[in-house]
Amino acid sequence: MSLILFPRASASAAAAATASTDPRGAEPDGLTYSLTLPAALSTPAVARAATRHILAAHHLPDLADAAVQAVGELTAAACQLTPAPQIYVSLRYRAGALRVIVYDGEPRPTNPRLAAASDTRRRAALRLLARVVKACAGTWGCDESPEPGGGTRTWAVLPHAATATYTATP
Repeated sequence: MSLILFPRASASAAAAATASTDPRGAEPDGLTYSLTLPAALSTPAVARAATRHILAAHHLPDLADAAVQAVGELTAAACQLTPAPQIYVSLRYRAGALRVIVYDGEPRPTNPRLAAASDTRRRAALRLLARVVKACAGTWGCDESPEPGGGTRTWAVLPHAATATYTATP
């Protein structure tokens, strides 16, 4: 299986071509990627591989351990909870932090008690994510998606300084 990734359309085609042929690679602050993936059992593995590749291409391999765990947890929960056929993953590096956002199609319940139960279920599914983010001095959360299709937005912010010292232990 080969994996070909294209940066988000915010970069010009010429800049993208230059970045892919430039031996220095892409700059960290240019890291802006969006992936639309099927809500399938294989999706977390694909998202983890893509994340590792993207971070290496942008000279951020020191963020890989924590970022790959965070992406895996976020995408696994989204695939498990969404009724939609696909999920949307966004990776951005700005102001010294990696931001991972996953959108899924699970609608937010309008009844407050059902909304609280839904939040509890999602947070329980993301216990490992919470530990990884805490170890990296980051933040995470979930809320209603502001996107036109609605659904749920789950996110994690991993500050570079603290995340670079994180190592996954077996």
